Amino acid sequence: MPITADQDEIGPAHWSGGLLRQRNFGLLWTGETISQTGNSMAVVGVPLLAVAVLHASTFAVSALTAAAYLPWLVIGLPAGAWVDRLRPRPLMVICDIVSALLYASLPVAAWAGVLTTGQVLAVALLAGAANVFFATAYQVYLPALVTPGELLEGNAKLQGSMSVATIGGNSAAGLAAKAVGDATALLFNAGSFLVSAICLLLIHARPAPREPATRATTVRAEIAEGAKFIMRDPLLRPMSIYAAVANLANSGSTSLVVVFLIRVAGFGSTAVGLLMATIGVGGIAGAMVARRVARRLGTARALLLCMLGSGLFALLIPLTGPGLQATFYIVGSAVLGAGGTAGNIILVSFRQTYCPPPMLGRVTASQRFLVYGTIPLGALIAGGLGTLLGVRNALWAMLSLFALSGTVLLTRPIRADKNLPDTTAPFTHAHQ
Repeated sequence: MPITADQDEIGPAHWSGGLLRQRNFGLLWTGETISQTGNSMAVVGVPLLAVAVLHASTFAVSALTAAAYLPWLVIGLPAGAWVDRLRPRPLMVICDIVSALLYASLPVAAWAGVLTTGQVLAVALLAGAANVFFATAYQVYLPALVTPGELLEGNAKLQGSMSVATIGGNSAAGLAAKAVGDATALLFNAGSFLVSAICLLLIHARPAPREPATRATTVRAEIAEGAKFIMRDPLLRPMSIYAAVANLANSGSTSLVVVFLIRVAGFGSTAVGLLMATIGVGGIAGAMVARRVARRLGTARALLLCMLGSGLFALLIPLTGPGLQATFYIVGSAVLGAGGTAGNIILVSFRQTYCPPPMLGRVTASQRFLVYGTIPLGALIAGGLGTLLGVRNALWAMLSLFALSGTVLLTRPIRADKNLPDTTAPFTHAHQ
């Protein structure tokens, strides 16, 4: 069960001061912003390391993305059951420390002259495993720090700061690689995880009393309960299918972008970092307008607009080239970031209020098993297509699939009302 905030921290002062003035949320926000900056540097820095230092092939670079998300297929479901049994904050701290040690091992090996592609892949795999537990616990922990009515604001602030961090991290990655070397630049990522761990340790909260066990008493039974809840729910089911298909396509395109921009479009490492930061600019815009768009259009209609619109604009990215053709990447990536961020804020906030709290970890992990489990497949497919058809043609294929994925959300339950329901679904729903 999650840790609840002290009651005096969610009272009138909390409402009047805003979430960033609430101590616990402020610490979580600070730690995650800095950690995301390091992660964003790694998204660019690790492929740069593989391409520039190890001279990795297109398929090997795509395999890095696959390795980072493969753990969702292997341990994603049991992780959700364990998160529901454990206290999320200590688990998140452990994951941060493990991730810091893993990423720090890369520059150490490079300095010793023993860095290999195999080690880079192993770090991506193990850090991905730590992220499975962290990301699941994180979704359970946030509702314990804010009131249900503030979840949309909390997710918007966190997504907005992550978008800022993406801009800074992606931009800084190319500059840092040029200034201190591709391997040494990854020390920033390792340090960011340590900062996140410190911020989590400084949060003052007391654990809520654990609820007695219900019908599910084993990990396997609890996993099945979370999966059944999703598959039988008319809202969560299409959302999960959409996210699975969209992430398969998006991960495939992401795994090709660095290779595409360097080897096909002809940009240098600094320009690549700056170009890839444009998705963060769009993300900031999306986080700023998400609540306003959701209020004006309704959460259901806003979700459809964000996901369908961002998919169409993503088709501009394969048109990227030198000179003025860089505008295609800037516009396509910015709109993709804006629509994706705003849509994710709506989706995550909906899940956190709709799902029964005792099942939130399992439902989150089950959804992410479907969603993130497709990412390794997408990266490997893209790597194969890039080898067979060329990088630009493979990018066209993956982004066309991404554009079509939004149509999965055009179901009657999602289109029926202006807003998605904001009431908690009955806990017995999974057993019906």
